[in-house]
Amino acid sequence: MKQFEHVNAASFEEAGRMLKESGGTAQAMAGGSDLLGTYKDNLLKTYPETVVNLKKIPGFAALEEEDGCLKVGSGCKLNTIAQSQAVKEVCPALAEAAYSVASPLIRSIGTIGGNICQDVRCWYYRYPDSMGGALDCKRKGGRTCYAINGENRYHSVFGGMSCHGTPCAKSCPAGTDVPAYMAKLREGKWDQAAEIIMRYNPMPMMTSRICPHPCQDDCNQCTYGDSVNVHGVERSLGDYILEHADRYYCAPERETGKRAAIIGAGPGGLAAAYYLRKAGHSVVVYDRMEKAGGVLRYGIPHYRLPKDIVDAYVNALSAMGVKFRLGVQVGRDITVEEIQQNSDSMYVGTGAWKQPVLGLEGENLTQFGLNFLVEVNTYLKKSMGNKVLVCGGGNVAMDVALTAARLGAGQVRLVCLEQEHDMPAASEEVARAREEGVELCNGWGLGRIVTDENGRVAGLEAKRCLSMFDEEHRFSPVYDEADRMVLEADTIILATGQRVDLSFLGEHFGEQLKSARGLIDADTESFKTKKDGVYAGGDAVTGPDIAIRAILAGRVAAAGMNRDLGCGEECGNPREAAFLRFDPGAVENAVSHKLKEVPPSERSLTREDASSFDRETAMEEAGRCMNCGCYAVSPSDISPVLVMAGADIVTTERTLTAEALFTKELTVQNILNLGELVKEIRVSKRPGQMHYDKKRVRNAIDFAIVSLASCLDVKDNVIQEARLVYGGVAPVPLRVKRVEEFLKGREVTEETADEAAGLAVSAASPMGKNEYKLFMMKDLMRSAVLGAGGNS
Repeated sequence: MKQFEHVNAASFEEAGRMLKESGGTAQAMAGGSDLLGTYKDNLLKTYPETVVNLKKIPGFAALEEEDGCLKVGSGCKLNTIAQSQAVKEVCPALAEAAYSVASPLIRSIGTIGGNICQDVRCWYYRYPDSMGGALDCKRKGGRTCYAINGENRYHSVFGGMSCHGTPCAKSCPAGTDVPAYMAKLREGKWDQAAEIIMRYNPMPMMTSRICPHPCQDDCNQCTYGDSVNVHGVERSLGDYILEHADRYYCAPERETGKRAAIIGAGPGGLAAAYYLRKAGHSVVVYDRMEKAGGVLRYGIPHYRLPKDIVDAYVNALSAMGVKFRLGVQVGRDITVEEIQQNSDSMYVGTGAWKQPVLGLEGENLTQFGLNFLVEVNTYLKKSMGNKVLVCGGGNVAMDVALTAARLGAGQVRLVCLEQEHDMPAASEEVARAREEGVELCNGWGLGRIVTDENGRVAGLEAKRCLSMFDEEHRFSPVYDEADRMVLEADTIILATGQRVDLSFLGEHFGEQLKSARGLIDADTESFKTKKDGVYAGGDAVTGPDIAIRAILAGRVAAAGMNRDLGCGEECGNPREAAFLRFDPGAVENAVSHKLKEVPPSERSLTREDASSFDRETAMEEAGRCMNCGCYAVSPSDISPVLVMAGADIVTTERTLTAEALFTKELTVQNILNLGELVKEIRVSKRPGQMHYDKKRVRNAIDFAIVSLASCLDVKDNVIQEARLVYGGVAPVPLRVKRVEEFLKGREVTEETADEAAGLAVSAASPMGKNEYKLFMMKDLMRSAVLGAGGNS
């Protein structure tokens, strides 16, 4: 056992103060039967430096009854509760639950406070960290709940609960709650799925087509086979949203009278426009191009993102009431000062459109990759030579190379510093380029442009790249200057990056907003600048980046602007269901559904390369989502009884109902504040017959596989009131309110008991190996109902 300091607390207040001042490095101990065993077995990654002993606090183990109300100190021993006549008279189920815990030895040291706050008993969680942490489960901060695809006989039959987030949501720059909308799609609830995704991203019909989807790289299904095809499912959902644009892009019900201005009609600006207009503000978007969309329209080829999709989204915003002032060059046609004077809040979301100067000999003879794409996307044609050389290893370079090939170039080669596995371009884009005849020259840097006797481009002299980064992983390429080759070309297109141009800000605004890096200086959490009322995000703040990060910036900035403008609506706040569900059969499918692609010979500049899933296929693929959370069950025997009895829990800071403390979050610790301690449990007498019963492997020691705390008030064989709470079937005690309502006013009969038992399991979602728990649940419910009528 690791060493720790042991301190006796004289009062709850002193103990709470010590815990708070420790900043989380101290932990309270009541009986110690759970805590010390956890330390001894090295179950956790971190251990407290100090253990604060509560057992010396006066009244810690008190138990008294006053006017039909039990007052039980949190340090009261379980055997005391089990033997107390007062407990048996006021809440007999509590005495039965205490007596059912473990063995007499454990009950003699275990406390009621320790029982309700104890850690989970899941074997995956209890796997010792000292053994290498091979089972770093979700509850311990790991990636997955091993019960989803593993041994789950003793796990929840009603789903799991969110725990430390999910890998896919964490890796999504916008934090999209992927499992939440996948769950709705599995249920066929497309509208609810749409509402969830649009809290984070109002344009999934576009991001699904262009995002490099890091969410898929971190999907837990990768452990067993293919990741969930998130972008394929998102694409179908995005298409559905666009098909019903009048439903999802509605004009606000009320106008705030506030005016918001947006400079830049790219992904960040269009996202901000949606959230600001939804809040009821008047929104005007300024952009120098003739059509809105920014890089979505001009920088991404039609075959990846058809422009009618961009048009449809922009039209939907217009229908909401967003005003677009296009073909307006800010800084020339109108100043930033004028825009700010005519608005109450402003967002700057301009992209990176300027060509960087590399200092390459003959650089003036090359073309800029982004300009190349803009021209092709605008006119669907472009003059160029027969031998095209594209310089760069990112997605823009891939777009340029594929576009050149589809324009009819005889030879297209791509040269870049990176080896193929290190290229920033998405692997599927690299594969597509190879498939269409693009030749990759990896590991070569740019030397100089080679010209013929007439001064025209004849090729590129490249030099071998030995390494790209220094010891601190800063970009610092090292070349073998003696190892050079000439790549023949009559057209060279540079796609090695873009720069941000902030000249439109003018001298006054530029001084106030620019950082030393030549970008807008904005807080990367709120996207607020140092100038009141001005927010900024996207490439203008970060430099060139992917669209989904610009969308995040637009959404977060809009939330800040809403607050500044007196609107409390939070854009994109997650709202999760109590229990997470997954499809036990579908998650075992290791192969993902693939989008149907156009054969290489039939691909063109204008036709989309792939087609979306139909709804049925999208729902099947959504079924492969593991809905990662914790699927272990609450181990406490006491908690279900306290919820059933409507008990109050007195802490050092407040009084909570047992239902609020035990059923709303995965652990009690998630509800209690740092340093907040349970002092006392108060239970008042309720009318009716109370009982606690549980099924377990052995009659002693074992935790409940299924338990039921019941209180049924029966008069003349008719049930007046019912309180029914299961343990061992869900991550938290499960109160079955539907059964309670069903039983009111019904006679106690075999038929009533059978119907109540069936209703109790109607919402269950067994995991594959624990379906037997449903039969136990039914049996306990039947016994509780019939027993209340004297028929057990």
